[in-house]
Amino acid sequence: MKRFTLLAFALIATVCLIACNETTTTKPANNAVNAVNSTAVKPAPAAPTKDALMALERSAYEAWKTKDAKFWETFLTENFVGFGANGRMDRAAAIKEYSGTDCDVKSYALSDDQMTAVGSDVAYITYKATYEGTCGGQKLPAQAYAFGVYVRSGDKWKGAFHGESAVIDPKAPPAKPAAPAAKMGELKSDATTDAMLAPLKSGWEAWKNRDAKGIGEVLTQNLSFIQQDGQRFDRAGALKAWTEPKCEIKSFSLSDASGVSLSKDVGFLTLKGSSDGNCDGQKLMPVVQMALMVKEGDAWKIAGMLNRPM
Repeated sequence: MKRFTLLAFALIATVCLIACNETTTTKPANNAVNAVNSTAVKPAPAAPTKDALMALERSAYEAWKTKDAKFWETFLTENFVGFGANGRMDRAAAIKEYSGTDCDVKSYALSDDQMTAVGSDVAYITYKATYEGTCGGQKLPAQAYAFGVYVRSGDKWKGAFHGESAVIDPKAPPAKPAAPAAKMGELKSDATTDAMLAPLKSGWEAWKNRDAKGIGEVLTQNLSFIQQDGQRFDRAGALKAWTEPKCEIKSFSLSDASGVSLSKDVGFLTLKGSSDGNCDGQKLMPVVQMALMVKEGDAWKIAGMLNRPM
């Protein structure tokens, strides 16, 4: 009996020892799983949608209409650039103008919208805007095509650029320029300005020389271009618009270029462009230009462009 008791005690002790060892060895395994879970790669941010960005754009127009100055403080990026009534604007000037203190906006409508993603954190939208109202005592253009660039900031999207070109009826051109002479307010150029500017210069040179192949080499496949008369073109339409008219260009000049980086492979330029010559017998007028640039491999290319009259 005593021997049986000792054997039973030994068996119980052995079982306890095994159970304790299993408990000790399973905890590190569970901790390892927890560590893996805690360092798991987060899912990639969702791609932007046209509806989401257009909803933001409509919020901006509503803020302009209702003179909501506070809206712009969180809507615009710190390095925002825009084309306003007097040319290029930085963030501070844009907030002042977009607050609409001297505007009386009766109504607005946005239509014919398109969106293009440029990488995972940048996208641009183009659309037609229709207005009724005045700013500074001047009647707003009935229609304009707009170009807006958005950048991801955390889980939000913010405006990095906005500009418009009024739609001009070729049968009834305005008696005076559609916009005042651009002052092109001073902006601090980004370190990559010269690199982004080089292919843009090449494109202008190819346009001057009627070189369609040369123009195509500096454009992305999904280019969107808004011309200074308010027409919008895709890549094929832009190539046609730049090469089909009978043009005689003696020279051109690009000035006041300023660059902004949105990511390591995306940025944009704002500048003045002018040329000495004519197309289809009409003298060419200077323009204010924005070129959205994308790096493909080692080469910068034009992904989007907006021209507006000076």
